[in-house]
Amino acid sequence: MMEPVLTIVVPCYNEEEVLPETISQLQQLLKELINDTLVSKHSKILFVDDGSKDRTWELIYKEGLRNEYVRGLKLAGNVGHQNALLAGLFAAKELSDCVVSIDADLQDDIQVIREFILKFRDGCEIVYGVRKGRAADTFFKRSTAQGFYKMMKNLGVNLVYNHADFRLMSKRAVQELAKFNEVNLFLRGIVPLLGFRSDVVYYDRLERQAGQTKYPLKKMLAFAFDGITSFSVSPIRFVLVIGLVSFIMSLVFGGYFLTLKFLGNTETGWTSLITSIWLIGGLQLIAIGLIGEYVGKIYKETKQRPKYIVDIDSLNLPVPRRHLLQQTGENEMLETGILSSKR
Repeated sequence: MMEPVLTIVVPCYNEEEVLPETISQLQQLLKELINDTLVSKHSKILFVDDGSKDRTWELIYKEGLRNEYVRGLKLAGNVGHQNALLAGLFAAKELSDCVVSIDADLQDDIQVIREFILKFRDGCEIVYGVRKGRAADTFFKRSTAQGFYKMMKNLGVNLVYNHADFRLMSKRAVQELAKFNEVNLFLRGIVPLLGFRSDVVYYDRLERQAGQTKYPLKKMLAFAFDGITSFSVSPIRFVLVIGLVSFIMSLVFGGYFLTLKFLGNTETGWTSLITSIWLIGGLQLIAIGLIGEYVGKIYKETKQRPKYIVDIDSLNLPVPRRHLLQQTGENEMLETGILSSKR
């Protein structure tokens, strides 16, 4: 088998602190893979800037001018981790035999990428990087993560346990992924739906190299909720069940209180009345909000807006022209539009 062309896709958002170390480690790994004839010498590292507000794109851009292995993709605005990852995957698929996605913080062990490649060369179309455990996490984070995976399993969603977005996908797998046109893409649930031959590589989660996490509790909860509502209507069915149970209970208790009234065993009071009103009102608001969430997703789907817009793309630039660009000024390059590629 000929050496496959590999592209390592790295979505970035405000990662200027960790980016130099990330570039250094990934470049060293890529050189080792090339020297060991596991991947082609045309393999690249593609950094996707998701509308960063710091110097992330500046670092990617300058490194791309002097480094033959580094390419950059600048999105016009912040579209979120999943869409930035898709932008990188779809940009790389035509020039690659396989694509590995990894976060810029390098908490995922890059050394297992070698095992990814070996399994790909052995015939696997998708290889998942899976954490061995969550001993390093706080009790809260470990409990909520485990609860999320169990809930998704109970809802019928096929997720790879303890897998995030560290994976290898073949060119064919990415091409099939591109056929999923929905706006609300939950990649951890969609990739297993492709059904191609897959395998798993286990690794230990590492400490973040520098900077702070871009996934605080608020974003993690929103991400989990998007995953649930994107793949299952079970929450709406659950609300329906609660409504039916409440209705049946109201009939039972209604009959009970009528019996007490006829027997003269009741006293006038507001407690039971107010409690009932608040209970039913709360259930109604929850139901309306949940239905509204699904309606909102339908609304986004019907508008068919693009998931992302590319501002600058240096992936397709041939090497000779890049040497020419290195001799010109950055402002001149942007003015001539050589690096711009609006989509």
